[in-house]
Amino acid sequence: MLALFQMFAGYNAWANHRLHAACAQLDAADYKAERGAFFGSIHGTLNHLMVTDRMWLARLRGEALPPHGLDAVIFDDLATLREARVNEDAALSAYVAGLTDAQLAGPFRWTRVADGAEVVQPLWAGLAHLFNHQTHHRGQVHGLLSQAGLDPPSLDLPVFQKASGLGFLS
Repeated sequence: MLALFQMFAGYNAWANHRLHAACAQLDAADYKAERGAFFGSIHGTLNHLMVTDRMWLARLRGEALPPHGLDAVIFDDLATLREARVNEDAALSAYVAGLTDAQLAGPFRWTRVADGAEVVQPLWAGLAHLFNHQTHHRGQVHGLLSQAGLDPPSLDLPVFQKASGLGFLS
């Protein structure tokens, strides 16, 4: 199971890099334009992912959650956000690389921000949510980039698997 989550961590960093590179093709006005997405703009959606990833990494490490709301814009421009994204993805990859299958199967306790409920689940289930959440919102940004007139890059997992040599036998 560990190899699966190591692959997801690598895929996460790869997909984020490709998506942020595509966003850099937009001018600042188009990048920050209100587009009717749940977090408004491409910029708002990418900031949401940073906020939630920082929350999840804090939970995983047993640290206090950052003080940001889910819709906080913690980075004002794409360049600063991209740099933070690279660092966050590296931290998440390092965390996953340090795990064992036994830890993945063990209990993970966390408190849901929305209602204060305590959640207890296997660690692998929490990590699955983190990576799925990333994919969900990257898909939204991918669609928003299309609306903005760009041809966004493929973010399909098999494209990453082939490029990285993971998940293929020949």
